[in-house]
Amino acid sequence: MLRTVIASTAALGLAAGCAPDSTAPVKVSALVLSSNGQYVPQEVELKTISDIVGLKGTVADLQGGARIVIDSQDPDLNNATTPEGYANALLKNAGRDVSANYISQGGVLWPADFHTWNMVTAYYSMERAYDYFRVVGNIPAADFKDPVTTYYFPEFVLADVDKDPMSDNAMYFSVLESFLVLPFDKLQRAPLAINAGVIAHEYAHRVFNLKAYNGQQFPEALTLWQQAGASPGANILKSFDEGLADYHAYGATCQTTQGGKGCDSRFFSTSFHGNLYGQVTEDRDLARVDRCMDASLLNQLYNQNLSAFSGNEYRVGTLLASALYQAGEATGQRDVLLRAIVASYNDESTTTPGLYQLARATLADQSRFTLAVAASAIITHITDLRLKEAVCNELMDHLQIPREQLVGNDPNMCPPSTAGGTTCPRLDL
Repeated sequence: MLRTVIASTAALGLAAGCAPDSTAPVKVSALVLSSNGQYVPQEVELKTISDIVGLKGTVADLQGGARIVIDSQDPDLNNATTPEGYANALLKNAGRDVSANYISQGGVLWPADFHTWNMVTAYYSMERAYDYFRVVGNIPAADFKDPVTTYYFPEFVLADVDKDPMSDNAMYFSVLESFLVLPFDKLQRAPLAINAGVIAHEYAHRVFNLKAYNGQQFPEALTLWQQAGASPGANILKSFDEGLADYHAYGATCQTTQGGKGCDSRFFSTSFHGNLYGQVTEDRDLARVDRCMDASLLNQLYNQNLSAFSGNEYRVGTLLASALYQAGEATGQRDVLLRAIVASYNDESTTTPGLYQLARATLADQSRFTLAVAASAIITHITDLRLKEAVCNELMDHLQIPREQLVGNDPNMCPPSTAGGTTCPRLDL
């Protein structure tokens, strides 16, 4: 579908102009989700760009041609002793500046080839995610640090799994403190590079790393806790990272101002559809109210190692995201809740400690970092009693957190009227 749109657009007979002006804001055409659920060319402004050809700006710096290899047999990796050394060993080829091509018409730059459409749209989506976290998340611009190196269509090889490079994925890779936008193969309808919800999800992982992991390339809590036989603390952290990324991605879709679809709990659907991938959309749809923790998943959460639990962090994360979605929508305080979540990532206050502080306090005994403890970071940053009650009720219901665990020694953690929801059958804990 996209190749057809791009081909017909490029054939409009636009007149070529001089070298593009990179003075922000720059008017360009990008692929934007329309109200009918299709990605279509639309005029937008890139407000943070400094080099429209190299696609560099304060939000991102796109690089092409990189090669990244993770191989347990690689002597360079095995001999690395620092995070920087490990990152350097992974990056077999750092790549080069990308070079976008445009056709100018009426002061608007139209991408002249497929990759330029893809890259411009990816930059625009990252800029929108940045704006979301700056405005809704109330994060100061300085906290985002340097522009994120974004490896566009790199060769990313997990050698122990497959010698061929991966495709059909986008990710924030904390080891390199970078985004990876991989080539697409099966996801032809809407490659992940242009899916604004997916890009916002990955940007949310970066924010979680900056705040909840204090910007660590190898988060201390995960590194230490996953060495144990059972790693409940690591499993919970990873689950919160995934679930909150989904909820923030949903929140970012609600900020659409240029004729887009707006709030979209099924933002995966434009990329993951049909018989092959359609279940991904169903499994991650935040608006479904029937999501409940079951005894098997809860047992795995607390008793499996992080490697064995891999994949289940999405299931637990979806339970968390759905619970928060229900609370935010029912009270009409979505943005208030989303802002409280960001505030809960890192807070040095002794009365409202953040996730980072709670994890550090339990480093020596991860069994103390429970679902209730992690959830308390969010709850203590909610000041509105109606919203606090709704969040407590939904978390008690969908995540099966007993009230006494959630409240703990703080009678003000949840309002006295909190009793839990009635959607999910109570587990015998």
